[in-house]
Amino acid sequence: MRKFGIDKKPSDILAELALKHKMLRKQSGLTQGELAKRSGVSLGSIKRFELSGQISLESLLKLAQILNRLNDFEPVFKPTENLKELEKLFSDKTRI
Repeated sequence: MRKFGIDKKPSDILAELALKHKMLRKQSGLTQGELAKRSGVSLGSIKRFELSGQISLESLLKLAQILNRLNDFEPVFKPTENLKELEKLFSDKTRI
């Protein structure tokens, strides 16, 4: 999917997410229609997601919940230890 360069582009990640989702859905034995009914996400949104990677975050989280993968989102935007230490320095009330 990546053409040139080291870092992935957002479009690369969207395509990979869509492919992984489709594989998980099929492994779970769910059709797009069944997943739509169980998740509350429209069938059109699921079809669009699997074709283009385009989906709202809320809908993506609903699909992840049905596929028992909601915890996969826990580390997203999680502060690193270095960032926590830096924040602690700037919020320390003992500074002069």
